[in-house]
Amino acid sequence: MATSTAHQHAHHGILGKNTELYFALLCGFFLVVGFLLERLTEIPTSVWKTVYVFAYLFGGYFVSLEAVKKIPKGEFDIDFLMIAAALGAMYIDSWAEGALLLFLFSLGHALEHYAMHKAKKSIEALGNLSPKTALVKRNATLHEIPIEDLQINDVIVVKPNTKIAADGVIITGHSSVNQAPITGESIPVDKVEIPSTENLPAFSEIDKKHTVFAGTINGDHSIEVQVLKLSKDSTVARLIDMVSEVETQKSPTQRLTKKFEKWYVPIVLIVVFLLCFGYLVINETFDESLYRAITVLVAASPCALAISTPSAVLSGIARAAQKGVLIKGGKALEDLGSIKAIAFDKTGTLTEGKPSLKNIIPLHDFDEQKLAELVLEVESLSNHPLAKAIAKDIQKRYQLEATDKATDVEAIQGKGITAMYQNDKICIGNVVMMESEGIPVDDSIHTSMKTLLQKGETVMLVAFQSQLIGMISVMDIPRKTAKSTIERLREIGVKFMVMLTGDHQHVGDAIAQQIGLSEARGNLLPEAKVTEIEKLLQSHKKVAMVGDGVNDAPAMALSTVSVAMGAAGSDVTLEVADVALMSDKIENLPFVFGLSNASKKIIKQNIYISLGMVFFLVPITILGLTNIGVAVLLHEGSTIVVVLNALRLLRYEAS
Repeated sequence: MATSTAHQHAHHGILGKNTELYFALLCGFFLVVGFLLERLTEIPTSVWKTVYVFAYLFGGYFVSLEAVKKIPKGEFDIDFLMIAAALGAMYIDSWAEGALLLFLFSLGHALEHYAMHKAKKSIEALGNLSPKTALVKRNATLHEIPIEDLQINDVIVVKPNTKIAADGVIITGHSSVNQAPITGESIPVDKVEIPSTENLPAFSEIDKKHTVFAGTINGDHSIEVQVLKLSKDSTVARLIDMVSEVETQKSPTQRLTKKFEKWYVPIVLIVVFLLCFGYLVINETFDESLYRAITVLVAASPCALAISTPSAVLSGIARAAQKGVLIKGGKALEDLGSIKAIAFDKTGTLTEGKPSLKNIIPLHDFDEQKLAELVLEVESLSNHPLAKAIAKDIQKRYQLEATDKATDVEAIQGKGITAMYQNDKICIGNVVMMESEGIPVDDSIHTSMKTLLQKGETVMLVAFQSQLIGMISVMDIPRKTAKSTIERLREIGVKFMVMLTGDHQHVGDAIAQQIGLSEARGNLLPEAKVTEIEKLLQSHKKVAMVGDGVNDAPAMALSTVSVAMGAAGSDVTLEVADVALMSDKIENLPFVFGLSNASKKIIKQNIYISLGMVFFLVPITILGLTNIGVAVLLHEGSTIVVVLNALRLLRYEAS
């Protein structure tokens, strides 16, 4: 069944969007009535023929529209073959067979569009995510306005359990937000207000716990959100645009079948035309030759072939969309399944992307609890993300609270932080800092620092009253799910997995070892990542790059398939990536790879079914071993089997 993009938009006929399906069913209804009248009653021929004419009209309406559009362009495709076959059948008085052909063909078509429509629907559902109006706070009063009229920096009030109307940052209140519609993550995410709205960075730079997306659902508390993106630029709007473009990227198999059809259809037409003159060579009447030619025409139409790939690709893409994964087109869907090597970005992809405290090591018999207390007092006063992380971890691990005993905190760029504590100076920082404060760092300490560095930890020294009292080490820890994800990918058949990171090689090695990667390559600048991808492409032919897209864009663009994590809210990523995981859950990767494998399998099955049927039917119809009714049933039956087979993907679950 030939599909054209025009198709998917044109079929909102007289009876709404399912007109095509109703027409197909009406064709079937008239076919049955005509058949019963013809076989079981003595009614005049003209009556049952009129009933068949109705069947022809309903069954052939949409198919003819298609064929007529293409003939001026010199394109004769499957729709054209079908019309020719039906008219031929009518000419040789096989009315029932012609009507049956049109019924099954139009039913197959309608089912295909239904499948496409369902795929589209699950994606357009994204479009209905955003509410139509928003409550804006202006001069302390609330106005309800259409979301199109929202301006950047407007403040909107989001009531409990209602949809959020725009991408923005929370300036008052806190709540848990259900982001499933955008990111596919099932657990609501806690969001809190941002401490200050002065000098806000770009939307994608703001800490995720302060930002909300249009179309997500607020929890039990009222919040106020400052709008940072207009509705046409919101994450949802961009998703919908991307999905509409998705259709255009044909998969490799689709391109192949298109090429095949281009040659195949004219050849069939020539053969059929020649078969009409069979009576000149063998002893039969013109009508018999014509009958055979028309039967061959039906048998040889590659309907099932034409629909085998698009129906599977669309079902696959729709299934992914339900899970919060955007796959851009059949190419990405098919390529993923044949990938044997993956390059991962480290920070925020394989790791949490935020440092956490690993060790607190007292030196010179200093008390550990006391050391933790001192570090907490100083770090809790700093706004630096690293300091915040350390303070939070100490509070958890040592059950301590900061008592604000430290004062005069001063951060020294590139060295560390100093503060006063009970009139003595505390310094926390690197060796350079200690030396500038005149505090000696002996060899044994250098050695133990080196040991920690090799485990991938970042080490800071702590000095108090002008002498070293301890070391603290922090590390960006692997995501909890990273290890099991890597194992699942191995089972699926990805053999080689490497981590590319701008971090120190030690850090890379340590994390690669913890989660079971093949290897890690450290100290890479973004352009060096591109070189690494080039090398991988040479050795593995196809490479997927998984990253969060911000500094990986050039490397991602070069890879066979680029997969972006946590794409909701970051613009670059959505543009560059072939596959975007809306949430930053790495455990969705095996689902995507598995889905791609399943899609490839189904595409293969479909091609075998459709070509097998053609190769079986053509010889037996040329030899006149079957009549047109059987040919129609088998041929169109295979098309419907192919569509139903493709629809199985909508139920795909990762094993």
